[in-house]
Amino acid sequence: GCNSRAETAYFPLEQAGFSSDSTDQLKKMKIADAEIPQIAKLKQFGFSDDTCLSLVKESHAHAHVFTSADSAGNLVKAGYSESDILAMAHKDELDAISTEAITLTLIGLSQATVQNLVARHVAGQPTLSSAEISRLKNTGLSEKQILERIDQGMTDQQAEKEVATREAVRNHANTGFVRAHSRR
Repeated sequence: GCNSRAETAYFPLEQAGFSSDSTDQLKKMKIADAEIPQIAKLKQFGFSDDTCLSLVKESHAHAHVFTSADSAGNLVKAGYSESDILAMAHKDELDAISTEAITLTLIGLSQATVQNLVARHVAGQPTLSSAEISRLKNTGLSEKQILERIDQGMTDQQAEKEVATREAVRNHANTGFVRAHSRR
């Protein structure tokens, strides 16, 4: 009929390795044509059929089409599990958190620390921005010290003040006048 989509439109999903049952479930969700390549890309990143279906359901539950395959794929490459990614999608923050998580990884933080920070963000707990974490790290603070400050509720403004203080101390270290003594 007029309301059915040609089977060839779903062919990329079958090529990507989706089971016929999963493809049928996607048909029932009435996915948009633009979602098909995104969903196929998820499968190429190694996601299970169930996770792919759940990610699409979460997008639809938040009243938008699924366009976050690259974000999900980047998170997998950064070491996140499918359940972590689903939790981010459930909060409708997959794209935003993906960028933050990748940035934290690039800063050089350990996987455990990055996952801790992302978990705080997903749970709605306060945390520092990746920019301030990077600046604190560049002033010589260890991951443990940064996490302690985050656990104590440090804000970006407080971090900025600490960075400025630490940089000033570092920049003026060993610049004091020392009198040279000469032999007579």
